[in-house]
Amino acid sequence: MFKGWFTRRGARDAKNAVPSSHLIDLRNIVKTFESAAGSFTALKGVSLTVDRGEFVAVIGKSGSGKSTLINMVTGIDRPTSGEVFVGGTPVHTLSEGQMSVWRGKNLGIIFQFFQLLPSLSVIENVMLPMDFCNMYRPRERRERAMMLLEQVEMTENAHKLPSAISGGQQQRVAIARALANDPPILIADEPTGNLDSKTAEAVFRLFEELVAAEKTIVMVTHDNDLARRASRSVIVADGEIVNQYLAQALPRLSLDQLITVTRQLDRLSFAPGQPIVHQGNPADYFYVITRGQVEVIIDQPGGGELVAEVLNQGQYFGELGLLDADGMRRATVRAAHAGDEVEVVALDRAEFHAMLDACERTRADVEQVAGQRRSNGMAA
Repeated sequence: MFKGWFTRRGARDAKNAVPSSHLIDLRNIVKTFESAAGSFTALKGVSLTVDRGEFVAVIGKSGSGKSTLINMVTGIDRPTSGEVFVGGTPVHTLSEGQMSVWRGKNLGIIFQFFQLLPSLSVIENVMLPMDFCNMYRPRERRERAMMLLEQVEMTENAHKLPSAISGGQQQRVAIARALANDPPILIADEPTGNLDSKTAEAVFRLFEELVAAEKTIVMVTHDNDLARRASRSVIVADGEIVNQYLAQALPRLSLDQLITVTRQLDRLSFAPGQPIVHQGNPADYFYVITRGQVEVIIDQPGGGELVAEVLNQGQYFGELGLLDADGMRRATVRAAHAGDEVEVVALDRAEFHAMLDACERTRADVEQVAGQRRSNGMAA
């Protein structure tokens, strides 16, 4: 529905731009708030990258730091230490005046409570960012606002005040306003938190259409079901990001279980071609790949070896040896010869079984994968 509606007018301000392969790049962000009661560290050395066209859901408990995290992207909060790059701009270095102009041209922000100006009509609210940033010719602004309202099915309410329309309708207007200057990134902080389930579903479908039209969306949400429909989830707990590849590999773990398991992980790296586990050795760890590829190798009876399977980031291995009674490895797994260094996170035998005991659905999933690999002779 939105394709073809987002043609930029003029080049972006290249001042302060730096080369970057990521649209959003947060590097070792620490954020400490000072108050009369003392200091509180909301983010503890967080790093995060988001690429163009991604739909990223940020989830976590209240007070976990998820809103502070996206406030780093928008510049609403400044990092105590660390660097924030968005579209190549070092956001952490901008003055307040520079920040407001940059934000208006590059970000669309959608709030839980809409934040429409009550004294302006719906169409005037949508036109406001264009006026503020001097985007588009004055005679084009009203036409563009009406086109955006049409896309969110709000043209009939264009001349009403926000108080005359429902909460779901106000959120649709807020989305149209966020799109006014055709920003490459939309930041949404609990955009469905104040809506009923039917209206929340309609708003989420709008987001999916925008991603299909090549927008990038970073959305804070408390709704795990909606988060699963994003292209990936980032889980924040106690000011830190829970390993995203663990969440991808074991999606049935609850948030509390993911936090527990993440704190138990060992992080390991292997050079290309280096073995990670050896066929015939006792099984001691369960592994999730966080970077690169690994090869599952089966020794042949007459000598030589067979590459039985290639696994990528977000996949796991090592479960079969931990599940079988004899506890032995059935295959060798090594970092792929081609490519860069391989990184994995590892959970030891006792913690692996504790995880399965805590989540029967995860146990069923892992045992199903193990059964498939066992029947194909591919498991380690």
